[in-house]
Amino acid sequence: MITKDLKIAGQSFHLTLTDHTITQVNSLKSLYSTAYEDPESFEQVSAEISSTIKQISSAVEPEINDENLDELIQEIIKIVDAKTAQIQKQSEEKIKKPSTKKSKK
Repeated sequence: MITKDLKIAGQSFHLTLTDHTITQVNSLKSLYSTAYEDPESFEQVSAEISSTIKQISSAVEPEINDENLDELIQEIIKIVDAKTAQIQKQSEEKIKKPSTKKSKK
C-alpha cells in the first residue's frame, strides 16, 4: 500500500493506493490506449473509462470535484508509473547481482 499527499488546485488530498487501485490505473491506461488507437470504439469504452476513473478517485480523501478530476487522475498515473519503474529496476538489480553463496566441494 502506498500513501501520498497531493496538492491539486491548491487543495490537499490524501491518496491511498492499494494493489486493487494500481490494477484499476493500469486498466484505465489500457482503456485510454484502446480509445486512442480506435476512435470508433470510444463510445463503447467511454462508460468503462468513466467508471474506472470514479473507482480510482475513491482512493482520495476528501472527495475531489469533477473540475479537478483530470489533474488528479494524471497525478495518480504518474505515481503508479514511477512505482512500477522502481519495482522493475529493483528486480533487474537483483537478477544482475551475483550470488554470494559459496559452493560446497
